[in-house]
Amino acid sequence: MNGNLKLSTLGHTWILDIDGTIVKHNGYKIDGRDTLLPGAREFLQNIPEKDMIIFLTSRTEACRQMTESFLKENGIRYEHIIFNAPPGERILINDDKPSGLPMCIGIRTRRDKWAGITASEDPSL
Repeated sequence: MNGNLKLSTLGHTWILDIDGTIVKHNGYKIDGRDTLLPGAREFLQNIPEKDMIIFLTSRTEACRQMTESFLKENGIRYEHIIFNAPPGERILINDDKPSGLPMCIGIRTRRDKWAGITASEDPSL
């Protein structure tokens, strides 16, 4: 799937990994601090307020304060962060609407390279 999303006008739930997806993978360990990947901040700040943002990470609870402070300092809004996620595959399962609207989308990205994802709403969906 390419990263040009056409979405319904309904509210959306965004579930994003942290390390290697929006920040340099293990940057907080390697460099002593997190670094946002180019383009990630702009993308996240353009997610509509009606949408929910959930981050998940294999970082431990010991990293919670550092991670939440970094996101706040960088103006990254979110509703939830799930820590201690297993490091294996992330699997999303959801049913489609009776109208045929697909209710889940999966996008894989290269580590430490923001995917250049764009999203726009299409009232016809």
